[in-house]
Amino acid sequence: MTTIDLATTNTDLVAHEQLREAMETIEAYYRSRGIFADRFGFGERPAIIVVDFANGWTDEAYAAGSRRLDEPVENTARLLEAGREQGVPIVYTTSPWRPGTADQLFKSAADVSDGYRAWDQRACQIDQRLEPAAEDLVIEKESASAFAGTHLAGYLISLQCDSVLIVGCSTSACIRATATDAKSLRLKPVLVGDCCGDRAAAAHVFTLFDIQARFADVVSVDEAIGSFGSFGSLASS
Repeated sequence: MTTIDLATTNTDLVAHEQLREAMETIEAYYRSRGIFADRFGFGERPAIIVVDFANGWTDEAYAAGSRRLDEPVENTARLLEAGREQGVPIVYTTSPWRPGTADQLFKSAADVSDGYRAWDQRACQIDQRLEPAAEDLVIEKESASAFAGTHLAGYLISLQCDSVLIVGCSTSACIRATATDAKSLRLKPVLVGDCCGDRAAAAHVFTLFDIQARFADVVSVDEAIGSFGSFGSLASS
C-alpha cells in the first residue's frame, strides 16, 4: 500500500498543478463564448458570514477535522478584526449538537472512527481562535447553506445589507451552498478564498474556480480588508 504524505500532496499548489489543464480548457471555452467573465464587485453594506469554523472541522482530534484549515482560520481572524473596526456585521454558523439521536445533519457526525475523538458538543462550538463577540450573531443551521431554514436572510434585510463576504468551510459544500443561496436572494456574494478551506485541496481549488464563474466573486483576504475603506465605517450609518 502506498503511503501518501498529506502535508506535501494535499496542498493548493499541488492541486492547481493537477487541475491546471482542465481549468485552462474550461476557461478557454468560456472566453471563446464571452461568458462567465463579469464580476459583481463589493457591495456598499456588507456582512461577514463565518460558515462552520467549529472545532469538529478545524481540530484534527476529530476525524472530520483538518490542519488544512489552520491558515484560513488565521486569515479569517484578520478579516474579522478589520471588519469589527469598521462596524461590519458578523454572523457565525454551526450545526446543533444532538446526542443520542439518529438525526445527524452530516455524515461525519454519524461516523465512528477509531483513533479519533467522538463527535460531541465541543465539535459544534466555534473555534476559540475565532471567538464570537457579544454583538455577533451565531446561527445553528440544519442544512449546508447558512440561509436554508434560518432567519439569516431576514437579519441581513433588517440591517439593509446588500452583500456578504463568505468565509469558512468546507469550500465544496457549505461555502458553495451559502454563496449560491446568497446570489438567489439578490445579494452580492464574495468568497474570501484564502479564508475558506476544505479537507481536499483539489475540491477547494476547483470549487473556487467554478463558483467564481457562476455565482460569486473570489478575492483574497487583503482585497476584502481593503474594500472596507471604500465605504467607511458602518457603525453609525
